[in-house]
Amino acid sequence: MIISYNWLCDYLPQAVDTERLSKILTSIGLEVESMHKYESLKGGLEGIVVGEVLTCEKHPDADKLKITTVNIGEAEALQIVCGASNVAAGQKVIVATVGCTLYPTNGEPFAIKKAKIRGVESMGMICAEDEIGLGESHAGIMVLDADKIPGTKASAIFETYTDTIYEIGLTPNRMDAMSHLGVARDVCAYLWHHDKKEISAVLPFKNGFKADNNELVIDVKIENEACKRYAGVSISNVTVSDSPTWLQNKLKAIGLKPINNIVDATNFILHETGQPLHAFDAAKIEGNKIVVRNANEGEVFKTLDGKERKLFTTDLMIANATKSMCIAGVYGGEESGVTKNTTTIFLESAWFNNESIRITSLKLGLRTDAATRFEKGVDISNTVNVLKRAALLIKEIAGGEISSDVIDLYPTPVEKTSVALKYHYLKKLSGKNYHADTITNILKALGFEIQKEGVDELWVNVPYSKTDISIGADIVEEIMRIDGLDNIEIPATISIAPSADTDNGKAALQEKIANNLTGSGFAEIFTNSITDSKYYDEAVLAITVKMINNLSANLDVMRPSLLQTGLEVIAYNHNRKNANLKMYEFGKTYHTSGVGKYAEKMELAIFTTGVAVEGSWKQKDAKADFYFLKGVCEKILASLGIKNIQTSVSEHTDYEYAVTISIKDNVLATVGAVSKKIAKQFGIKEEVLCANIAWDEVVKIATQKNITYKEVSKFPVVQRDLAIILDKSIAYAEVENAIKENKIVALKSIKLFDIFESDKLGKDKRSMAINFSFSDDTKTLEDADTEAMMHKIITTLEKKLQAEIRK
Repeated sequence: MIISYNWLCDYLPQAVDTERLSKILTSIGLEVESMHKYESLKGGLEGIVVGEVLTCEKHPDADKLKITTVNIGEAEALQIVCGASNVAAGQKVIVATVGCTLYPTNGEPFAIKKAKIRGVESMGMICAEDEIGLGESHAGIMVLDADKIPGTKASAIFETYTDTIYEIGLTPNRMDAMSHLGVARDVCAYLWHHDKKEISAVLPFKNGFKADNNELVIDVKIENEACKRYAGVSISNVTVSDSPTWLQNKLKAIGLKPINNIVDATNFILHETGQPLHAFDAAKIEGNKIVVRNANEGEVFKTLDGKERKLFTTDLMIANATKSMCIAGVYGGEESGVTKNTTTIFLESAWFNNESIRITSLKLGLRTDAATRFEKGVDISNTVNVLKRAALLIKEIAGGEISSDVIDLYPTPVEKTSVALKYHYLKKLSGKNYHADTITNILKALGFEIQKEGVDELWVNVPYSKTDISIGADIVEEIMRIDGLDNIEIPATISIAPSADTDNGKAALQEKIANNLTGSGFAEIFTNSITDSKYYDEAVLAITVKMINNLSANLDVMRPSLLQTGLEVIAYNHNRKNANLKMYEFGKTYHTSGVGKYAEKMELAIFTTGVAVEGSWKQKDAKADFYFLKGVCEKILASLGIKNIQTSVSEHTDYEYAVTISIKDNVLATVGAVSKKIAKQFGIKEEVLCANIAWDEVVKIATQKNITYKEVSKFPVVQRDLAIILDKSIAYAEVENAIKENKIVALKSIKLFDIFESDKLGKDKRSMAINFSFSDDTKTLEDADTEAMMHKIITTLEKKLQAEIRK
């Protein structure tokens, strides 16, 4: 929010020093993020004066240069070499003296120095208008009226405007401070409280408004409850032209470009009061009728910027008898806007539902000043006052006549919010014991109505301008703001009751795995829980939690998966030539099965792409592949004491190929290569491998297992190798699962160490070589024991998988 010091002072009954004002604003919660001087002409024309050309002669060594003597009101005239073709004796001109700095319209600032030009000394510069920032012309020097007195400062002739500009960091709830008048109210409340002097903001609203005639009456009809109040007035015989200098200066100071007196007046009122207005060319209102209605589904509407926008039935429109003229509260239409040929206008002041305006604004990508204010809430009680103020201002600067009474449709007046505040609650939240008179004075200064005072509580009616206040804590905040947040008393001692962590086991497991992954070269990432719905198809969106009041058009759903937000990070790194990535994220995903039925799950996503292990003098780079990531997942589960897992090939829309790791019917992880279609959405061409671990399920299983200790077996491990020939369609996971079904206690591990394919093995056949480790904690295994177990394994593989044992 940009605030002009000069503009703000129009509403303050007494002047406040700029530095003190900065401190006051920050103290009352309107944090000043920057404060700087504004000049309509940069440098303020300092060092630039009126001069009179006394003589003008041709330079002896240059055809296009002239040597002049110029009187600038001092004892001696200045000798200045000038290259302008139109310079002549007797002219009154603008002279930049030695030592001053010029800020040209185009180009960088430069200092005027004493110089020699082609051997002739020059003590200044006779200026064109673009050289001092007054315009674009460089055709020749500026020639002033003959009555101008030499030595007069240029700033006195061209009336430069200076101001101090504050940039305020507003919190989202402070719609009441989104105007100069709103800020002035807060400043006056502060001064009332701290200076012990009852003062209020100077309101710009005047009495005595009346219509000059009733020759242009516009009928208004509201068809949608999203518009709770609509007011308007007609003004005829206006002259659309440039705004007066004072109005242009105020708008320019806060960064707005003047357009014409009608549009500038509505912008001025917006930043003065916080109430958006809209001016229609009354000649374009067909049937002299205004209808506030919803757009037709798929309706195409051309806005002021010349773009055609497709509308939806949720969009609120201002229409005439036959067609739409404006997207209500957001943006005007090209056909009904004010132009230089406009002579009659219809001025609108209304209250539109904040949720409706925000949805339309975000959907269409139109983040206008009006939409920003409507979506935060405007003062519904001030609708007509602001309209009258604007109509009188337009009449003042554009001429014309008010040609109708004020139309005010307010079907269901809104009651003021009533809030109770208990004094002990105020002390509990603020840490300060306020006197009852102090409380009532602060609230009165802020515009609250004292409804009822009790021994230990206070009832107040909230002003319409403070739409965010609804509970006692909000009132506490208002009192603390005006008293000054830096005035809160700090007790001599602070006692803190230690909290008992009832869920430290889960956090410890997460910390353990995070440390393991980090130690293995993986980097932890954190991504936004709110993401873009365009990443998901209709099936996923059906179970996705959608944002009602989303922050932006591309942040509109709660993520149903960690995959897409992780791919955003990978794409960001790939675009910066960082292709070898190993990352992980612990985060929540969100799902819904219907209205009011929501669930969130904790998950662990692991990503890898490019090189997994960098090469050295004795080995080459090891590229990340599916087996590398699957091994990482298995190690994570093993470190948590989760054994007897089963692996099976699965189909998943997010993956090109994938396997699931599970215990019985509980899926603990999915590991695979990300679908090329999904990767393409993010502009990723390289293969990305992703493992998604159901962390809640993993923790549930891990915490149910008791930790036991036993001594290392003193008996040797016996190893056997076995090569089997199988159909290519049989995955190793099926082999492993079949072996585990035998439940051989002495079988400690199974490892696949070779796969061989050849036509000699038979059509569609391949060989797998598997290592088995056996150990008995009570004795040394004999050959007969080992052979018996191997026989059992071989028999199972032959029967279940039709395996052929290679001899």
